[in-house]
Amino acid sequence: MIISGLMIRLRLTEGFVSLVYPVIHPLFRVSKNACYVIMMGFLCGFPMGARIIADLYLRGMLSRREAEFLLSFCNNIGPVYFMSFALQLLHRELFLPYFLGMYGLPLIYGIVLRKTLFRDIDTTTHKYNFENLLVACSCNQKETLLYETDDAINTSIHSILSLGGYMVLFNLLNLIPHVITGRPSALLAPLFEISGGLNILSHRLPLYTLLILPFGGLSCIAQTYSCIRDTDLSISKYTIHKLILTGLTAAYYLLWSILLPESFLR
Repeated sequence: MIISGLMIRLRLTEGFVSLVYPVIHPLFRVSKNACYVIMMGFLCGFPMGARIIADLYLRGMLSRREAEFLLSFCNNIGPVYFMSFALQLLHRELFLPYFLGMYGLPLIYGIVLRKTLFRDIDTTTHKYNFENLLVACSCNQKETLLYETDDAINTSIHSILSLGGYMVLFNLLNLIPHVITGRPSALLAPLFEISGGLNILSHRLPLYTLLILPFGGLSCIAQTYSCIRDTDLSISKYTIHKLILTGLTAAYYLLWSILLPESFLR
């Protein structure tokens, strides 16, 4: 978070993605700053995608339509978390089908959205609102390395504390069914907080786990809201896109079970 925040404040993101821009741009037809969001949003876990989108948008480096578009598919469970925790917890033999379901579907969803709902995005001339221009101008006046480093550190620490606070809060909510019934609810636990919930659920319902991961749980929704709350981006629209991706993931596993039943969930 600190390094990414500093790169954004010093306007280094466009140069950073120069090598991958020729690959990402033909697929999504977006600016270099948007390519940076796509790359980081898929490489890093919740809520880094939302944090980067908010930082770039508030500094006038993304248009509102670009920010809305990117938020719809670029804020996901990180691949390190997915491979080293989720798949290990499920004890699956295969790897590629799950990886494609987790990350291939959001990429395809983003491409479809770009050609349909967000086909009006203009990446040649950004039209920023007045508030964004004021923020960008104030940042330019104070653009010293020490100032921007201090700001990136303070903002990142605040985000990390919020992230940890939401994880604690939603894990505590898992105690409610425990108090009422005498045991934790394995089905509800991942819906509240994904990491603690999956530990409770363990490997008992692998398909349910694989469908919860694209959604991320209520804690991840709250963390995302914490990142974008100073912008005019909509958390409700973000949540709708997450539910759609969950539905697409269910369709993906249904097709797998029909077409290749011998390898399904192996």
